[in-house]
Amino acid sequence: MSLLAVRNLSVRFGGLKAIEDMSFAVREGEVLSLIGPNGAGKTTAFNAITGYLASTSGEIVFQGRSLRGLNTHQIAALGLVRTFQKTSVFGGRTALDNILIGLHLRGRQTPLAIVMGLPYVAREEQELRAEARRILAFVGLQTRAEELASALPYGEQRLLEVAIALAAKPKLLLLDEPVSGMNPSEKASFMAKLGEIRSLGATVLLVEHDMKTVMGISDRVVCLAQGRIIADGTPAEIQSNAEVIKAYLGERYKRALG
Repeated sequence: MSLLAVRNLSVRFGGLKAIEDMSFAVREGEVLSLIGPNGAGKTTAFNAITGYLASTSGEIVFQGRSLRGLNTHQIAALGLVRTFQKTSVFGGRTALDNILIGLHLRGRQTPLAIVMGLPYVAREEQELRAEARRILAFVGLQTRAEELASALPYGEQRLLEVAIALAAKPKLLLLDEPVSGMNPSEKASFMAKLGEIRSLGATVLLVEHDMKTVMGISDRVVCLAQGRIIADGTPAEIQSNAEVIKAYLGERYKRALG
């Protein structure tokens, strides 16, 4: 069953075609990766899906509902949550505070209730803080709870960003180049954590250039080139696809596979 369906999506910037007639679906419970050379349209697709960019034509349907006309906050509230290419944590706040910010979609507090000091406000605050600590523990950052996000190593900042997204209880988690800039050790740690996330039944849409990560975690891979889909299949099928090798992976990658 498709959780997300992208149908005949096109995005143009003036006369430039960033995406042209793109159609693909993300099935519930799978990890689907979008790959392709720089400028292929991967992040543009992410931006259109999550409401950061208006499409020129086509339709995006999430859980049977069209996302047309919805803003980014409304889309996130439906359970479609993303990270960004560049780390977007709140550097001046602690790791715990960052998770609490991510939990705001689940809070029921109102300004009036806070001013009146209603009992449920304090109770909910305690519950959210406990949940924030559980999420930090899940991603392995429980000992960093009171440290400023800006003081964390880069790999841990990326993990914190994923933790913020997880705090919103996403039905579909979109990760935009999550291992970009990580060293091999950080990549291995992140892959292990992503494996844990998917083992919980999470549905993930991933944009990534690191092929070891892509091929090691994906159920399916969609390859883009010049704003169009040129291949859609399993990691094994994509790695042996002549058009994908020519447009993106290269002959060196083919030889490395043996």
